[in-house]
Amino acid sequence: MDTLDTQVLESALRWAAQGFRFALFTVVQTWGSSPRPPGAWMILREDGLISGSVSGGCIEDDLMVKMSEGEFAGHLPFTLKYGVAAEEARRFGLPCGGTLELVVEPCPDISALSQLSVLISQRKRVLRKLRLSDATVQLEVIDQAAEPSWDGVSLVTFHGPAWRLLLIGAGQISKFLAPMATALGYQVLVCDPRIEYTQEWEIPNVTLCAEMPDDAVVQMQVDAHCAIVALTHDPKLDDMALLEALKSPAFYVGALGSVRNQEKRKSRLFEHFDITLSQLERLHGPVGLSIGSRTPPEIAVSILAEITAVKNGASSRLRDSLVN
Repeated sequence: MDTLDTQVLESALRWAAQGFRFALFTVVQTWGSSPRPPGAWMILREDGLISGSVSGGCIEDDLMVKMSEGEFAGHLPFTLKYGVAAEEARRFGLPCGGTLELVVEPCPDISALSQLSVLISQRKRVLRKLRLSDATVQLEVIDQAAEPSWDGVSLVTFHGPAWRLLLIGAGQISKFLAPMATALGYQVLVCDPRIEYTQEWEIPNVTLCAEMPDDAVVQMQVDAHCAIVALTHDPKLDDMALLEALKSPAFYVGALGSVRNQEKRKSRLFEHFDITLSQLERLHGPVGLSIGSRTPPEIAVSILAEITAVKNGASSRLRDSLVN
C-alpha cells in the first residue's frame, strides 16, 4: 500500500466519524498506460469531495457526476469500466482502445477499514478480501508483500509496508534518508551498535536497533522487496552486513564510498570471504545516482533516486542517459 492510499484510508475514517457517506473505488485492471496501478484507492464523498485518484482526472469528473445523480446509493459492490471503445478512451484521456476497470463499494465496511488502519499502524502486512456478492470483507495478516488479484467475483488487495529499507549506520545521511524513504512508503530500519550515533536519534516512524549489522540483516528475513544500504564507512560494520546482503534476495544493495574504496571493498570481500563475483556485481557503489551531490541531504536524494529506479526497473535507462 503506497502513501497515497494510506492517506485515502485516513480520510475515509475521518469522514465516517463526521457522519459523511462516501464510496470507495479500487483500480482492478488496466490496459495501456495508466497513472494508477491495480489496487490503487480513491474515495468520493456524497458532497463531491475526493481523496486519492484512479486516473489523471477525467474519470474522477465522471464519477462525481454519477455520485450527484445517485448512482452510488446502493450497498452492494459492483464494477465500472472506462475506455472499452476507442471513442470513450479518448473522451476519458485513456490510450486509444485502453481500458480501466474499477470496483465500486458504495457503502464500504467502516469497521473493517478501522481494523485495517490499526493493523497498518502496527506495521503489519494485510490482505483485504472483498466478496462482491454480499460485500463481505475479510482481513488476513501475511508475512510478505503480495500483488492484488481480481477474478470478477472477489477482489484481494494488499495493504501495509510493501517495501523495506535497512540502513547500516545512524549518521547524518541516514537522518535525511530515513524520513524520505518513509514518505515513499518504506518500512525503515536503522541499525547501528555505536551508542554515540544512536543516543540522539529522534526520527519518527523509524525502527532503531543496536545489533551488529550482519545480525540485523539475518533477522530481517530479507526478501525481494528489501533494500539495504551501508553508510558507516567502517569495514567492521559495513563489510559483514554487505556479505549477508549480497547473498540475499534484496532487490538493492548499496554502500557509501568512493570508486577507489569500492574496489578495495570488493577485493577484500572476495579474497577473505565466501562470496562470488556475480554476487559482488550486485553492489551499487559509489551508492546513488551521479547528480553532483555533496551534502548529506543531496546524497540521501541520490541514494533514494537510485533505489527507486532499480525498484521500478528503470535503472538501465537512467544509466544509459547518464552515459550519453
